[in-house]
Amino acid sequence: MTQPYTPGPDGVRLAVRLTPRASRTGLDGVVTGADGRVAVQLRVAAPPVEGAANAALIAHLAEALDLRRRDIHIVSGETARQKMVALAGDPADLSGRLARWIAGAPQRR
Repeated sequence: MTQPYTPGPDGVRLAVRLTPRASRTGLDGVVTGADGRVAVQLRVAAPPVEGAANAALIAHLAEALDLRRRDIHIVSGETARQKMVALAGDPADLSGRLARWIAGAPQRR
């Protein structure tokens, strides 16, 4: 299976499909889009207004992956459901954390 993250020289890029205004915040699984791209499916309770959903996304990733919020940046898709998120740190360590985090997540299409 293709992973939704890509290690780089200064961290990892994570593909995210975000659903705002959900009943709860959390990981919903790993989804493969119609174009074949793989992303983690996340939902946040915050609405997509004035950056609230993006802030909730960063807060959830920071807590789930034990990272500082300042080490997480949205690279693309600021106003879209599909986002690319940069996680700063050791690529091998971050890849391990991500693999453990999504290990039990269901696969979706």
